[in-house]
Amino acid sequence: MKTALSIAGTDPSGGAGIQADLKTMTMNGVYAMTAITALVAQNTTGVKEIVEVAPGFLQRQIDVVFEDIPPDAVKIGMVASRGLIDVIAERLRFYRAQNVVVDPVMVATSGDRLISPEAVASLERELLPLARVITPNIPEAELLSGLAIHTPEDMEAAARRVGDAYGCAVLLKGGHSVNDANDFLYESGAGTWFYGERVDNPNTHGTGCTLSSAIAANLAKGFDLPTSVRRSKDYLTGALRAMLDLGRGRGPVLHNFDLTGEFGREAEA
Repeated sequence: MKTALSIAGTDPSGGAGIQADLKTMTMNGVYAMTAITALVAQNTTGVKEIVEVAPGFLQRQIDVVFEDIPPDAVKIGMVASRGLIDVIAERLRFYRAQNVVVDPVMVATSGDRLISPEAVASLERELLPLARVITPNIPEAELLSGLAIHTPEDMEAAARRVGDAYGCAVLLKGGHSVNDANDFLYESGAGTWFYGERVDNPNTHGTGCTLSSAIAANLAKGFDLPTSVRRSKDYLTGALRAMLDLGRGRGPVLHNFDLTGEFGREAEA
């Protein structure tokens, strides 16, 4: 069985972060492992508090995984400080990690800032050049590229600038602010649009974590990047279509798997 490691923060509500990554990787048919960067008190309404782990302890977590069960892919989510970013980058270089997917989590869907300003330079210098692909949303791509993004053409320009600057592929997620569920992949000098279905579901907490984790799982299984993106978008669309009502008083929240679909059957097999 193929394996994948998620390096990210937690979410007690289960919709995002490490908890969402575990569910997503499992449902996409790989053995999921974790290294926790921070304990995050959050739910579908926002982030309340963040307690980071010590860099040395994060290094120990990464070491025990690679020394025992080397991952076929690595997904990196929320990393809020320079010390943690530097540890991750050094360990990934040391172990020659493959299929690194970086979700440069800088701003939560709720608008909460999740990364310190001084950590951005370290992220750009140390971590992004190690990535097979990064998966920024519009605000994150604007920060990384220095460009304002208002149109699909702006998305293409920003993805090219980021990809060329850091030597990695870029999946720029359109989101509702530009073109609903359509994402643009820039890889090796070429661009491809992935058109998605707009699902009328207000519960989008954790969709970014889910997409990047699914991409990592599919890369771990040997699919190329465009195929991994398409399979992951299909998986996420199925999760949004499920519309599972798990809330009490505040309405439903997104639960990141569909037991009746293709990926559920694959994981079960």
